[in-house]
Amino acid sequence: MPRLMTTLTLGAVLIALAACGRGDPRLMNLRNTESGPDEFAILPTNDLVIPDNLADLPQPTPGGVNRTDPDPEGDAIRALGGNPERATRAAGDMVAYASRFGVTEDIRGTLAAEDLAYRSDNRGRVLERVFGTNVYFDAYRPLSLDRYAELERLRRAGVRTPAAPPAELRQ
Repeated sequence: MPRLMTTLTLGAVLIALAACGRGDPRLMNLRNTESGPDEFAILPTNDLVIPDNLADLPQPTPGGVNRTDPDPEGDAIRALGGNPERATRAAGDMVAYASRFGVTEDIRGTLAAEDLAYRSDNRGRVLERVFGTNVYFDAYRPLSLDRYAELERLRRAGVRTPAAPPAELRQ
């Protein structure tokens, strides 16, 4: 019996030491092992069009937009019947309004550090840490939004939610 207790104690110590060795928990435990190009970053250019009158060609602007460059956002806005120039101006106005009280220069680094600290403090149970299982959803469960409770809160406040399914169709 003492030998069994010694073996169990040694096993528990090894498991505890293995749990301490997990330093930097990666978000969703994803790792990119490929070093090739991103095939989704390549966009085809627009066709070259020669106008009937070459005087109609715009003057070249260094650093400006080329007529053959793709404009997926502008194309989508035009396809939906909008004006891309107004959308660009509105986006600039929105950025100016959002930054009217100042901006934090290193906000991405600050958020990444805070997120890493939060996930490190909420890694889950001992066996999850030992075996390196995915604890992303467990760590962020307290911060998640209950969409149906929020829907009911909005409806009680008088907000119309015509796109939300009725209660009997929810799963």
